[in-house]
Amino acid sequence: MGLQFGVFDHIEPVKGAPLEDVYDSRLEQIQQLDKAGFYCYHLAEHHTPAVHSLAPSQNVFLSAASQVTNNIKLAPCVYVLPLHHPLRLIEEISMLDTLSKGRMEIGVGRGGVMEAFFWGQEADSESNYQRYLETLEIMRRGLTNEYLNFQGDFYEFDELPMRMHSLQKPYPPLWYMRNAETAAMEGMNTMVVGSLDSIHKEAEKYKEKWEEYQGKGTKTLQGEDPKIGLVVHMTLAETDKEAIKIAQPAWEQYRWNLEAPRRMEAEKRNLDQFKSSNPNQFGFVGERPQNAPDRELRKDISAELEKFDDGKKVQNPGRLGGVAMAGSPASMMEYMDEYIQSGANYFVCSFQWGSISNEEAQQSIELFINEVMPKYI
Repeated sequence: MGLQFGVFDHIEPVKGAPLEDVYDSRLEQIQQLDKAGFYCYHLAEHHTPAVHSLAPSQNVFLSAASQVTNNIKLAPCVYVLPLHHPLRLIEEISMLDTLSKGRMEIGVGRGGVMEAFFWGQEADSESNYQRYLETLEIMRRGLTNEYLNFQGDFYEFDELPMRMHSLQKPYPPLWYMRNAETAAMEGMNTMVVGSLDSIHKEAEKYKEKWEEYQGKGTKTLQGEDPKIGLVVHMTLAETDKEAIKIAQPAWEQYRWNLEAPRRMEAEKRNLDQFKSSNPNQFGFVGERPQNAPDRELRKDISAELEKFDDGKKVQNPGRLGGVAMAGSPASMMEYMDEYIQSGANYFVCSFQWGSISNEEAQQSIELFINEVMPKYI
């Protein structure tokens, strides 16, 4: 079987477009992706003061998407688990999986302590990590049992009836983003952020750990082959020059959207407690939980992108920051030919980011679907 394809999205602001138009255009895109055979649409979770997500409630938007599509999977990627009450999460997962007729998939993560601070929670790495662990365990138990029993530091439930369950059993497929080792050990699918070089290493690590912890040839709990893919922000046009002209300013805007507003709020409020003292940990992410495994060094995405920018210079001008791709369909296929050598079995597109307009995103989608994708299915 060839590659499977997904889309990762933040739903960023579009210059001059009111919110209702942004939603309408995205829903039209998802319908097109559905008809073209994309496997899944993954939607991130971010909250104010971030500006790069206009769908902070993924469930609300994905519920709307479920009613205008037929086959494409719909995945919050990720639920920032410390920000969710586990019972509401169980109930809404059950609702969305039922409304989509069993097409929901679930990404999980713990997010950052600065986001927890703005949310009104205790902004402590240890408690944030413990909330993540408890919420994940409660979610799994609640979706697979008729009664919920749990005793933890934050939540206690005693023989609580679980009135709602997902259509998929034991629950929808799980995803863990940006750490292939943890994903494999937990029996989850994964997406990573990085370069072509990094996906080779991550795919090898993922398969090795999957065999070690899940067993060679073992499927996921839902009976599927485990997936590992790379998120690639892309811009396609008829020529490399045209694509790069669109992508370069979009990349700078994307970087600003992703990092600057939250950093500016933290600096304005003198929130120095979210600056890590660890020289290997970047950005306003707080200290690493002491009981987190070594593989779980928390870095914000903007810092990861800076690392790639500061690393070896990519000779191809369309390889923006080493982690984005701008070019013609022919150039995109050269990139894809390199990608399939990594051993990854999933390819995750990001079509609209930064300052890319609806029309420019639509051009990329059509060129990818019509001229690139058929070669690799």
